[in-house]
Amino acid sequence: MAAKSDKQLETEESLMGLINKMKEIDYIDPEIIPDIELYMDQVTTFMDLHLGACRRTSEEKVLTKTMINNYTKNDVLPPPIKKKYSKDHMCLLILLYYFKNVLSIDDIQKIFHPLKEMFYDDKSKSISIDEIYAQIFTMEKKMTDKLTKDVLRRFQTSQEMFCDVKDDDEKDYLSRFAFICLLSFDAYLKKQMVERLIDDTLADM
Repeated sequence: MAAKSDKQLETEESLMGLINKMKEIDYIDPEIIPDIELYMDQVTTFMDLHLGACRRTSEEKVLTKTMINNYTKNDVLPPPIKKKYSKDHMCLLILLYYFKNVLSIDDIQKIFHPLKEMFYDDKSKSISIDEIYAQIFTMEKKMTDKLTKDVLRRFQTSQEMFCDVKDDDEKDYLSRFAFICLLSFDAYLKKQMVERLIDDTLADM
């Protein structure tokens, strides 16, 4: 096997750094979500503090006041009580943060409406919103390592492509492009599955 060029090694180091950074992207542990009511500024500060690793740039805001107000206006999020947000609000907002990067506001509204109707602020139910969030958090924590390994396999596959390209700059670009394509196609398929699940769920209700 031919020795890797300096450009190839630099590319691998750069992309491996991106893959390792995935491990910094974490869900908010249910134990640290405040069990007291918070004002809007406290909510946005908490989100920025604990979801900061998810931001693309340091200037990007995790959730702004405008976003939260729009979610309330669109009946995605229950309105605050006397301008204060409960632990249930916080759990829903955290889930909203992840959904908004993948789904349309209409789809989010569709899956959140039954969740609010059945479980929000209803002490008679056998499970609460924060307990639902806690179980999802536990599941996602277990999946993180598997997801990271899957991305690493795709990265290694992309590095093995275009071996016949002689120019290092061209090969570097094509390897990165292949990696982006592999990740994008995977994301596309999963998004298609989620959208169909949403449609099927509503059809069953």
